[in-house]
Amino acid sequence: MTAFEPLPSFKHKALHEAARQACARIAPTWPLDRMIAVSPLWERRDQAWQTVATQLWQRAGSRLTLDAADYRRAWQDGRIAERHLRRALAEQGESCKPVRLLEALDAPAEVGQGLPLLEDLAEPGIPLPGWPALITHQIGQSCAAWFDHEQADWRPADSAGLYHTWRASLLADRGLSVLSGCHDLPRRMAALPAQPEAALEAAVEHLGLPVEEWAAWFDCLLLRNLGWASWCAYRRWQARLQGADDQTLLELLAIRAAWEWLVDDRRRDTDSRWHSWRVAWQEGLQRAPSANWQALQLWQRADELAWQENLQRALCQSVPAALPAAPLAKLFFCIDVRSEPLRRALEQTCPTLETGGFAGFFGLPIAYTPLGTRATRPQLPGLLAPQLQVSEGSGDATQDRRLAQVRQARLARQGRWRLFERLPASSFTLVESVGLGYAGALLGRTYGLTSGAPSPDLSAWRSHEWQRLQPRLPAMSRLQQVDLAERILKAMGLSGPVPPLLVLLGHGSQSANNPQAAGLDCGACCGQSGEINARLLAGLLNEPEVRDGLRVRGLDLPPHCQVLAGLHNTMTDEVQVFGHEALPAELQPSWQRLRLALDSASAQVRQQRASTLGLAPLQDQPKKLLGQLRRRARDWAQTRPEWGLAGNAAFIAAPRARTRAVNLEGRAFLHDYDWRQDAGGKVLELIMTAPMVVAHWINLQYFTSTTDNLRFGSGNKLLHNVVGGHIGVFEGNGGDLRIGLARQSLHDGQQWMHRPLRLHVVIEAPRAMIDQVIATHAVVRDLVRNGWLHLLRLDGMPACVELRTAGGWQPLPEV
Repeated sequence: MTAFEPLPSFKHKALHEAARQACARIAPTWPLDRMIAVSPLWERRDQAWQTVATQLWQRAGSRLTLDAADYRRAWQDGRIAERHLRRALAEQGESCKPVRLLEALDAPAEVGQGLPLLEDLAEPGIPLPGWPALITHQIGQSCAAWFDHEQADWRPADSAGLYHTWRASLLADRGLSVLSGCHDLPRRMAALPAQPEAALEAAVEHLGLPVEEWAAWFDCLLLRNLGWASWCAYRRWQARLQGADDQTLLELLAIRAAWEWLVDDRRRDTDSRWHSWRVAWQEGLQRAPSANWQALQLWQRADELAWQENLQRALCQSVPAALPAAPLAKLFFCIDVRSEPLRRALEQTCPTLETGGFAGFFGLPIAYTPLGTRATRPQLPGLLAPQLQVSEGSGDATQDRRLAQVRQARLARQGRWRLFERLPASSFTLVESVGLGYAGALLGRTYGLTSGAPSPDLSAWRSHEWQRLQPRLPAMSRLQQVDLAERILKAMGLSGPVPPLLVLLGHGSQSANNPQAAGLDCGACCGQSGEINARLLAGLLNEPEVRDGLRVRGLDLPPHCQVLAGLHNTMTDEVQVFGHEALPAELQPSWQRLRLALDSASAQVRQQRASTLGLAPLQDQPKKLLGQLRRRARDWAQTRPEWGLAGNAAFIAAPRARTRAVNLEGRAFLHDYDWRQDAGGKVLELIMTAPMVVAHWINLQYFTSTTDNLRFGSGNKLLHNVVGGHIGVFEGNGGDLRIGLARQSLHDGQQWMHRPLRLHVVIEAPRAMIDQVIATHAVVRDLVRNGWLHLLRLDGMPACVELRTAGGWQPLPEV
């Protein structure tokens, strides 16, 4: 059979099914302007956690644990005790004693290599950087050019497809043979199959890979270019939300396979590169994980058990707090872990306040298009597709046209300046052309003294222009409006006496010169700040006709109740509430008490956070501390503006009374839920299939970015260069697209600020209700039964805790 003779029909189908399955294992990554946390292992959830951990170690050298020194410190600090090691050993059926695990921490550090590819066995004398780096860089540059629709002044045409464009650029590149030292490379390039499917077949046949090795080989290829593979998976994800599909990922796999075909020296004797690779590949496939690797896995599990024990103690030993009989106000926060400290501080500052937790998009399935632009952005979780298109306006068509013109002119000016700033040597020519005034602006931005380019998504810091505009839902019948409001209020669990003030608080962050800024905004709003959703819902619930319709359905928002929207700035912990000026006179005293409580609670949280940001000397100087945080938000050299969701470890769906007296240290997503008001379990089903999954995505992004930043994180922020305007970042001037979090978002230079633990989900509900959701939804079933998260159930007063395993519910040991 020649290299390009078609495969037999049965083998052809098997090959493409293996390639399809390999592509299906790649999780998407969202673009920078919509950067949400995603588990890079999401599409592997149908396998057990330990199976995937073993595969990643074997195929990519990814350990999914911290270093031995980190566990040694945890042992010495008492965070991990002998009982935790014993439980970890018992779970795995291991008979060795904990002392053996302690001894393992002193073993030499083991660097994971993963399965070898042919490119790893470079020809003797090949120039640096060698085949692996050269291939990754070449693919990265090709993908950056083909996917770029915004930043480049020229780009290849879409019509030919990614593989065809890559092949054409390869044939035109005369420098690769010089860089690689392979003078035969142009002839091999010319012989490349013209179709991606044929390239896959040619590579498999030419390299003599048997059927049983296809899955592992394809997986290894894609893991070498995980960044661009994840971007292709995002295109596929978006296409499927619209009922279509996208095959670009398969073309990327074909490119990766074609490179293996290209680097083969065409020899098959025992001294050939191919023979050395086959021997090393087979050895790698058969090699069992080392004792060192297994020991670190057990230490990682012991770390989780220690956290689980602390969480269990906090929930079981605390007395459920009594909620205020006549609350002054109720504030609904996003379930984001950064809301938990502020909620706790508010309730301590003003016990007559009540707080609730709900996903920050507030149940509105919208996409938002700002006035005067064509840029439409989703304002809902990445799991979902928008159903409603939202715009904004002042209510005056003439004023709207004028505001649109002002905005368009400003955006055009900013676009021209940004183009000039990114030209070669612009850091010199811009100052020379504009004068020393711009040099002063550069210094101001460097030291955070001027605003620089303010975040366009944070309304709290926008100009007066924004104050005159209101987001507007599309035209809907009154019945549709009431249906929407009813569904949201039931999911929020609004019950009991309705206070005079209901406040819906979205959240967003504020930082300068930060390509990954959206990753600090609201994950439930697809990496946007949440004030648009909050303002829309507040407006809907304040409509008298909507309230009349809700009252008929048993949801009474009395006339004295006013719904306000606001925004929590997680960078400075300031809270802005919109429209309070229009409150009636009789509600102004209540508003003033609420405003004082918000300011006091915000100051408390800033004081608590100060030491983690290196601002401990300012803890007792609230005005200076706030000023410094504002300055950090404007400082374009600041690599650690805030710690985001670092530390996240739990998701709790229960009445607030369960957690109101518990200090969860900003490590828990808090979703209000009362199963007694959830006839049929529909709200629980929504929680476990949407917010719980989003929390799992966040948790695994932080977990993998911490344990393997080289593969699942984005490296050093100082080296980031934006790709395609918004696609992602390179670390340096090329290579693979980087996904996940930068090291500076996880490590303060001395220690990890995030502790990688699988998410602990705690739900207060009967077993049958929880089990019904598990039985109905395969995604939830996979997460629970395959160990991707730990599902616990609260029951009774005082609470006891049960753990859901593949075999059913089991009580946890008493603490």
